[in-house]
Amino acid sequence: MSRFLFRVPKLPSRNYALQMQSFRLFSYPSYCQRDPYFILGKPNNIGDGDGINFFSLRTCCLCYLKKEIPCELLEGRGLIGASRGWVATLKKRIVCLHDDMNLTASESNPKRISLPPLVTLPHCQTQIVTSVAMSSSSPENDDCIVAVKFLGPQLSLIRPSQDSMWTNIRIADPSFSTSNVMFSQRDKMFSLPASGGSHMGSWDLHKHRDKPKLQKLLFQNLPRLRKTERELLDSCYKTEHLVESSAGETFLVIWYRYGTEDMSHFETKDFRVFKLDGNGNAFYTKDIGDFSIFLSKSEPFCETSLFLLDRNCIYYVDVHESKSTIELGGFSLRRPGSAEINFSTHHATKVPYYFPKQAMR
Repeated sequence: MSRFLFRVPKLPSRNYALQMQSFRLFSYPSYCQRDPYFILGKPNNIGDGDGINFFSLRTCCLCYLKKEIPCELLEGRGLIGASRGWVATLKKRIVCLHDDMNLTASESNPKRISLPPLVTLPHCQTQIVTSVAMSSSSPENDDCIVAVKFLGPQLSLIRPSQDSMWTNIRIADPSFSTSNVMFSQRDKMFSLPASGGSHMGSWDLHKHRDKPKLQKLLFQNLPRLRKTERELLDSCYKTEHLVESSAGETFLVIWYRYGTEDMSHFETKDFRVFKLDGNGNAFYTKDIGDFSIFLSKSEPFCETSLFLLDRNCIYYVDVHESKSTIELGGFSLRRPGSAEINFSTHHATKVPYYFPKQAMR
């Protein structure tokens, strides 16, 4: 594959998605493909348009890679989630895993792994998906488990290399109906935060399949808010996300978005991050060390300081269906009101995922 790089000279990290007008063309080393990235789609201003534009989160550069990705994936048709460089589609009850958007994967031999047909449990549905997560870097690994969380009570798990059918779990607690699933490398379980963040539940294919591990969360060190701040946050739509760092630390992130009256558009207002200690305590924090948190429609992840990007920040992708755009944003935990770090910008790409760094294949 031929590789080129569009570098934005002296571009501050807060504007990484804002100023992409004047570029110079460079070759770039293969490590750029291993960095966390965001796919912008097919280029419209260079060459024959056979490749893709992606944004390297380490170098804050818009890059071009001559790699073919099916148009239906770039246009977002059937996408239901992503995890560890793989994207998942759903069509006619079949979940299919694709590695086309993994920049280190083979272009000549892309992998598409179709999973057994979904089975819908009574009083559940399997058409609308909240999130997808995987336990390891490839569904071809013997021990890899894929989890799909549907809107409503159903959570489905499968080992693609071993199982001929899904293990379907009906979650009795309705506060998990809209939850996003993540896999904990530390606990070797799939975890869901309850709506409002009051507790969390964890499942696996063994003893916690039918009896989940439930943990009530006690919020500590809550900040004092002015009346206007409290009223604003109380009026916001909240989503809860669990994310685990490479050091084994678990964070609960609460995302506050203010919606229009018809709920067709949301504007990010704030984030709250809590560090979980494993004993049920959730400590409010503005310091997550050298990490940054990446939230999108894929499984969330943490990365250590990425060269030009500010640490101790949350970088997010939000979908604005009413405008057919995707919002890229950044939010500083230490300086939440800082115009120098915080930013928000919109793009027409249909792929609402941040991808973590990948190992070269």
